[in-house]
Amino acid sequence: MELASIGKLLIVLGIGAVLIGGLFLLFSRIPGLKHFGHLPGDIRMQGQNFACFFPVVSMILLSIILTIVLNVLVRLFNR
Repeated sequence: MELASIGKLLIVLGIGAVLIGGLFLLFSRIPGLKHFGHLPGDIRMQGQNFACFFPVVSMILLSIILTIVLNVLVRLFNR
Protein backbone atom coordinates (compact mmCIF):
# COMPACT_ATOMS: atom_id res chain seq x y z
CA MET A 1 0.00 0.00 0.00
CA GLU A 2 1.20 3.47 -0.79
CA LEU A 3 1.65 6.10 1.87
CA ALA A 4 -1.00 8.30 0.26
CA SER A 5 -3.65 5.58 0.46
CA ILE A 6 -2.73 4.84 4.09
CA GLY A 7 -3.09 8.55 4.84
CA LYS A 8 -6.52 8.66 3.21
CA LEU A 9 -7.59 5.58 5.15
CA LEU A 10 -6.49 7.16 8.44
CA ILE A 11 -8.39 10.35 7.62
CA VAL A 12 -11.57 8.39 6.83
CA LEU A 13 -11.21 6.33 10.02
CA GLY A 14 -10.66 9.53 12.04
CA ILE A 15 -13.74 11.18 10.58
CA GLY A 16 -15.72 8.01 11.28
CA ALA A 17 -14.50 7.98 14.90
CA VAL A 18 -15.53 11.64 15.32
CA LEU A 19 -18.98 10.92 13.89
CA ILE A 20 -19.48 7.91 16.14
CA GLY A 21 -18.34 9.94 19.16
CA GLY A 22 -20.82 12.66 18.23
CA LEU A 23 -23.61 10.09 18.02
CA PHE A 24 -22.71 8.80 21.48
CA LEU A 25 -22.88 12.35 22.86
CA LEU A 26 -26.20 12.91 21.11
CA PHE A 27 -27.71 9.63 22.31
CA SER A 28 -26.54 10.23 25.88
CA ARG A 29 -29.00 13.13 26.10
CA ILE A 30 -32.03 10.94 25.34
CA PRO A 31 -33.66 10.19 28.72
CA GLY A 32 -34.71 6.58 28.03
CA LEU A 33 -31.24 5.48 26.96
CA LYS A 34 -29.61 6.14 30.33
CA HIS A 35 -30.77 2.69 31.52
CA PHE A 36 -29.29 0.96 28.47
CA GLY A 37 -26.55 -1.34 29.71
CA HIS A 38 -28.22 -1.70 33.10
CA LEU A 39 -31.17 -3.83 31.99
CA PRO A 40 -32.33 -6.93 33.85
CA GLY A 41 -30.36 -9.83 32.40
CA ASP A 42 -27.12 -7.89 31.96
CA ILE A 43 -24.52 -9.84 33.89
CA ARG A 44 -22.26 -7.99 36.31
CA MET A 45 -19.65 -9.79 38.41
CA GLN A 46 -17.48 -8.01 40.92
CA GLY A 47 -14.74 -9.50 42.98
CA GLN A 48 -12.26 -8.00 45.34
CA ASN A 49 -9.73 -7.17 42.61
CA PHE A 50 -11.76 -7.35 39.39
CA ALA A 51 -15.02 -6.44 37.76
CA CYS A 52 -16.57 -8.04 34.70
CA PHE A 53 -19.65 -6.86 32.82
CA PHE A 54 -21.57 -8.75 30.11
CA PRO A 55 -24.44 -6.64 28.68
CA VAL A 56 -26.26 -9.67 27.23
CA VAL A 57 -29.82 -8.31 27.13
CA SER A 58 -28.69 -4.85 26.02
CA MET A 59 -26.77 -6.32 23.07
CA ILE A 60 -29.70 -8.54 22.05
CA LEU A 61 -32.00 -5.50 22.13
CA LEU A 62 -29.49 -3.44 20.13
CA SER A 63 -29.16 -6.25 17.58
CA ILE A 64 -32.93 -6.44 17.10
CA ILE A 65 -33.23 -2.66 16.67
CA LEU A 66 -30.35 -2.48 14.18
CA THR A 67 -31.73 -5.44 12.22
CA ILE A 68 -35.10 -3.72 11.86
CA VAL A 69 -33.54 -0.36 10.89
CA LEU A 70 -31.18 -1.91 8.34
CA ASN A 71 -33.96 -4.02 6.80
CA VAL A 72 -36.13 -0.93 6.38
CA LEU A 73 -33.24 1.00 4.80
CA VAL A 74 -32.39 -1.82 2.40
CA ARG A 75 -36.02 -2.15 1.34
CA LEU A 76 -36.31 1.61 0.78
CA PHE A 77 -33.15 1.97 -1.29
CA ASN A 78 -33.38 -1.35 -3.13
CA ARG A 79 -36.36 -0.38 -5.29
